[in-house]
Amino acid sequence: MRKRAAKKRPLLPDPKFNDQLVTRFVNMMMWSGKKSIAFKIFYDAIAIVEEKKTDEEKTALEVWKDALSNVMPHVEVRSRRIGGATFQIPNQIRPDRKISTAMKWLIGFSRKRNEKSMAQKLAAEILAASKEEGAAVKKRTDTHKMAEANKAFSHFRF
Repeated sequence: MRKRAAKKRPLLPDPKFNDQLVTRFVNMMMWSGKKSIAFKIFYDAIAIVEEKKTDEEKTALEVWKDALSNVMPHVEVRSRRIGGATFQIPNQIRPDRKISTAMKWLIGFSRKRNEKSMAQKLAAEILAASKEEGAAVKKRTDTHKMAEANKAFSHFRF
């Protein structure tokens, strides 16, 4: 690149849990700069998770973090053209990209669910992901299967 890499801006932790990961999640969930609405949706979803969770020794925030780690992919496939053919090459993922990918999948698949409000959709997807179920975990499994299937092309890595 010609220019320097952009420096990371520090994220302020959220007001309720004092956690930067929550702020990052809310920023991804936010539409049209409506951060207060995104925070309300997240906090409502965490309250629903608190009611419905089965594991009593974990807090709702820990259930959410477990769900996020269950959705996190460890490898991904990247397309690379070599001699007119396109190969899917498996690659390790950087830690920050793992987290953002997991967040995107969790938010995206919760938006596609059939519950009434976004908070209920998000809570249901969090609970499903914490039990290693749901669409977001299936996406991670499919990604890992794809990488495993294309392991033979890993010597093309760039």
